[in-house]
Amino acid sequence: MAQQHSNETGSSGSLSKGEIFEVLRNQRRRYVLQYLKQDSRPVELGALAQQVAAWEYDTTLEEVTPEQRKRVYTTLQQTHLPKMDQSGILEFDSDEGVIEGTNRARDISIYLEIVPGHEFAWRELYLSLGAISSALVAALWLDIYPLTLLSNLTWAGAIAVTFTLTAAVHIYHERNMRLGHGSQPPELSYGSDGRR
Repeated sequence: MAQQHSNETGSSGSLSKGEIFEVLRNQRRRYVLQYLKQDSRPVELGALAQQVAAWEYDTTLEEVTPEQRKRVYTTLQQTHLPKMDQSGILEFDSDEGVIEGTNRARDISIYLEIVPGHEFAWRELYLSLGAISSALVAALWLDIYPLTLLSNLTWAGAIAVTFTLTAAVHIYHERNMRLGHGSQPPELSYGSDGRR
């Protein structure tokens, strides 16, 4: 491929979190990675642009207009794919219009914490649980009634079970929010607008 030499020299090591964020902070690039993670075979730029446009415009592949497809095709070809090629996440042959994911693309596991208006961010949930647990421990230490009706061991067990169950739900949620999991990008489940 046209950029293969630069990728071979740069793709042996893993990307830093900063490098991953820089490449994938853009919605179109996340959509590209989602598409490549679903199918390990090389893909044509036209097919990729069609699918990305369908995701972006919330429509089917058949209903993507030529203007929508062309807009996505042009920015992928001129901006996004070269940037991802340079980072070693994919190999883009601009002459042939073919894209192929690299080992880096397959190894990237990006969790997108998308917080709809009705849902806590996980960090806020854990902070709240920690604050409640600390207040409970302080109340037990001061022997405040009616908390003293249960033993300290029972309260400790309740705190442990609460954190364990919350962590289990968080892990389940995180797995469903990874790029490449499912048939569409995870952020589409929440109608999130990203940067294009």
